[in-house]
Amino acid sequence: MVLESTMICVDDSDFMRNGDFVPTRMAAMQDAVNIVSLQKTRTNPENNVGLLTLASSEVLTTLTTDPAKLMSKMLAIQPQGELKLMSGLRVAHLALKHRQGKNHKMRIVVFVGSPLDGVEEGELIKLAKRLKKEKVNVDIIAFGDELVKNQKILNDFIDTLNGRDGTGSHLIVVPPGPSLTDALVNSPILQTEDGAPIGSLGGGGFDFGVDPNDDPELALALRVSMEEQRARQEAEARAQQVENPPEGPSNEEQMLETALRMSMDGPSSAAGASASEARAAPDFSAMSEEEQIAYAMQMSIQDSGVPKDSSATEAVKQEAVESMEVDAEGAAAAEAEGKHNLQEILDTLPFDVVKPEPSEQEESSEPKPTGPTTRRAAERDAKRKSDPKSSSGPSKKK
Repeated sequence: MVLESTMICVDDSDFMRNGDFVPTRMAAMQDAVNIVSLQKTRTNPENNVGLLTLASSEVLTTLTTDPAKLMSKMLAIQPQGELKLMSGLRVAHLALKHRQGKNHKMRIVVFVGSPLDGVEEGELIKLAKRLKKEKVNVDIIAFGDELVKNQKILNDFIDTLNGRDGTGSHLIVVPPGPSLTDALVNSPILQTEDGAPIGSLGGGGFDFGVDPNDDPELALALRVSMEEQRARQEAEARAQQVENPPEGPSNEEQMLETALRMSMDGPSSAAGASASEARAAPDFSAMSEEEQIAYAMQMSIQDSGVPKDSSATEAVKQEAVESMEVDAEGAAAAEAEGKHNLQEILDTLPFDVVKPEPSEQEESSEPKPTGPTTRRAAERDAKRKSDPKSSSGPSKKK
């Protein structure tokens, strides 16, 4: 069995929040790191593993034989910053130089899930030549949508490390979709020295590759840590949605919504208006004849569709009022003329008729007769006053 010291370099950049792997790239990478650490430590009890982040180039766990310690640090990683591949590889090489077992072979396992925009190919090739000189093998697991940009430069890096006949370094490319752990189990990274696939990692299909019957405390600790990490990620996602709410509807959508609401409210509002007008119908018994006529004309205009405040309505109302005034004047003139004719008839009678005294209102409203008829009536009155016999009326025959 090979004695080996392995530094696992994980990508903790912001790209690890992507959901092209279930549930996220970070969660899929955590499961894969657990499989790698268990395989390295169980292949040989003297093997040790360490953990390093590529965004901050920080050594979270020095070389140790306890994979649980490594996983506890792994589950606490939060995505932040940008990937710094060159710095991470240099720090990992420096950590391997300080290993306790000098007879251990050195290996670096790198998880890359971010684009390598800031990496110069020439500098990366120089670093590969240096690592080859120091007899350091490197395994790279590239996963995510950035494969098109990363694959060529990573292939050149691995080819430089292996040389013409070397096969100690590997590049595994995992496209989005399949499980990252399944791709690792069938890859040369987790194979034995003779190239055969590794057997069971002791998990027998259990979560995190750990059988609860063999090590219940480790299985429980890993499960609790994973649940806390996923709850933390969900809380951060909800907080981010609250801080950056989705954009509201555009002005065009708001206008369309307003138009639809107005079209739906139109018939109901018209029905409500007609009902309120019907409830507010006036009392015709308390209205005069002129008011009733005006109200009837107004209702007929409303039924014909003419607005209430139109000039035609006002003109019709004014014409109706003028016609009623003319009719009233004609009636008053006809009444005065009738009274005048009645007075002439009474004046021609041979006897005096006791006339009721007119009231003050009638005296003021009755026109005074003029002309020859009035003079003749005055002469007859004078004769009756001078002749007392004529005032007594005709005598009855005995």
